[in-house]
Amino acid sequence: MEELAIKLLAEGIQKKVVSPGKGELSTFPDGTKVIFHYRSSLCDGTVLDDSRTMGGRSKPMELILGKKFKLAVWERVIATMREEEVADFTCDVKHTALYPLVSQSLRNISAGKDPLEGQRHCCGIAQIHSHHSLGHCDLDQLQANPQPLVFTLELMEVLTPGSFRLDIWAMTDEEKLEVVPQIHVEGNALYKKGNVKEAAEKYHNAIACLKNLQMKERPGDEGWIKLDLMITPLMLNYCQCQLVQGQYYEVLDHCSSIISKYEDNMKAYFKRAKAHAAVWNETEARADFAKVVELDPSLGLSVAKELRAMEERIRSKEKEEKGRYKSLFSYDSNALATATTG
Repeated sequence: MEELAIKLLAEGIQKKVVSPGKGELSTFPDGTKVIFHYRSSLCDGTVLDDSRTMGGRSKPMELILGKKFKLAVWERVIATMREEEVADFTCDVKHTALYPLVSQSLRNISAGKDPLEGQRHCCGIAQIHSHHSLGHCDLDQLQANPQPLVFTLELMEVLTPGSFRLDIWAMTDEEKLEVVPQIHVEGNALYKKGNVKEAAEKYHNAIACLKNLQMKERPGDEGWIKLDLMITPLMLNYCQCQLVQGQYYEVLDHCSSIISKYEDNMKAYFKRAKAHAAVWNETEARADFAKVVELDPSLGLSVAKELRAMEERIRSKEKEEKGRYKSLFSYDSNALATATTG
């Protein structure tokens, strides 16, 4: 350990063990997954980011070693730690110059946004010198005036290569194509068990895999179309989950997008019709239900059932509104009579 500390010091990294870990030091081969909490601070103690509070939840960082993570120093220092160890690493500017961009991505993720939102399509060094705002005052200041940072890391778990499923971002294109059918099956099983939210997440992840690959193809080309045909059934399954969860406008958007490309997709019309009915778009719902029967006459009875349910909901709503208006006018009349006699 002393040799490691001396080597780090020579590289402009100073390590201070806060709490020793347990067991033997891992060899950390490429492909190892490390799970750790981090707190990033200025040398005066000002905290920039803390994984235990970021986004209002405590979610540790997961990193696959050897995948050229933008902040290379994290891989370097993690390799000196045992499981459950907590340590402070004070790192020179040469190791922290890209931290503002990394922090922006981590903050985006914690807020449920695209990790690359707000970043320009150029290399990290070019972005540093572009004077482009990162959307956070503290990061803009750090980008304009790079300085040493203190990273407090707590190594929670070390997983050897092959003992876990890679996150989507860490997969090769071939691995993404291979894992999609498996995720699809897992989503179907969850939906059948009634775990709708978890099923939706599976379908969403599978769609993300394919969308990532589709971005590398020219729209309309054979490769792009092939991927889109794989995305469509997953998107329809996702829409079914969103229907159950009451996310009707999201269903309208996704199904309309499918129909704009595949005008004979009966399932998209059916789900869009149900979403229209749920948000009181009676005319649009009837048009979509009619299209469903046109595309597949065998669904006539199912469509008739949906129409009856919609009509019953509309009648109930109208009756409720009439009662509300009647009570309102009755209240106004009584109030007026009281005021007159008074």
